[in-house]
Amino acid sequence: MIERLLPAERHVTVITISKAAMTETHLAAAGVRLDTPIVGTDGGRTFSESILNDAADIDFEACQQDLIAAGHEVRESYPDTGAIVLECINMVPFAADIRKATGLPIYSIRSLINWFQSGLLPRKFPLELDDPRYPESALS
Repeated sequence: MIERLLPAERHVTVITISKAAMTETHLAAAGVRLDTPIVGTDGGRTFSESILNDAADIDFEACQQDLIAAGHEVRESYPDTGAIVLECINMVPFAADIRKATGLPIYSIRSLINWFQSGLLPRKFPLELDDPRYPESALS
């Protein structure tokens, strides 16, 4: 869905907790191109090791650096990336850090749920203007 919103010369890259576990079967089930670039945080990084091994204590600063490094890897390895999709829900707290480091839009299950929920319960906007710059008489 996200790739359809990007310019034709851009594509989505997925950051996953385990590149080795992300197969074409997963990509096909998600309805994305089978040649979608994948960057993993596995390979001994703190983030993957902590989450996949259910660590009792997690070094969140090291996890943050792992995900920023994955974002840099996306930019270096796939310069035509127009957006990043985070495969793992545990990556969501670091989405803003990845965005800041890469300059790319970041999407996740959380952004999908927020979008979907906004259709179920749209925001209500007040009818009156509450702006101290304009006196009430100027609005009548």
